[in-house]
Amino acid sequence: CLNSSDHNTPFPLSVLLQVGFFPSECVELINDKVPQSVTNSVPKPVSKKHGKLITFLRTFMKSRPTKQKLKQRGILKERVFGCDLGEHLLNSGHDVPQVLKSCTEFIEKHGIVDGIYRLSGIASNIQKLRHEFDSEQIPDLTKDIYIQDIHCVGSLCKLYFRELPNPLLTYQLYEKFSDAVSAATDEERLVKIHDVIQQLPPPHYR
Repeated sequence: CLNSSDHNTPFPLSVLLQVGFFPSECVELINDKVPQSVTNSVPKPVSKKHGKLITFLRTFMKSRPTKQKLKQRGILKERVFGCDLGEHLLNSGHDVPQVLKSCTEFIEKHGIVDGIYRLSGIASNIQKLRHEFDSEQIPDLTKDIYIQDIHCVGSLCKLYFRELPNPLLTYQLYEKFSDAVSAATDEERLVKIHDVIQQLPPPHYR
């Protein structure tokens, strides 16, 4: 802060308009007059233009197309990866994400191979699949490129779960799941895990 010779000296209105409002202890008042060059360089208040701008903004906000219309025109795309599970299902109208439905059906039919979820697929194939699902398309997983690299489909499933903002088993229930798997016997562990699963939010439970 700059030292002021008189902290109680009120600023002239012209100073407030030119330099804005600052606490007196942070401004050194040189004199009561603003140089002519500064005065001439600052535009005068334009209340009429301000009023027109407010009117324009109000009209613009009221005339904005709805989210549904933007989606129909292809302007707005709903995220798939990295989107909250409940939000994504609400926007898409599905019970489970299409990406998981398509991938699990494919894996159940073609994925009886060693390490389907352990081994990684080719990165370019994974990113290509991700892009198609993010573009609200359902890729044809029976193409040779995917049949020959089945692990890219398993990797895509893992990628989807990994990027959920709130994990499938949720942060809120983390401690309960941790306690459940630490139970002394298999029977007790099964009962506790079943109990916690019942507490999951509906989208996560499905």
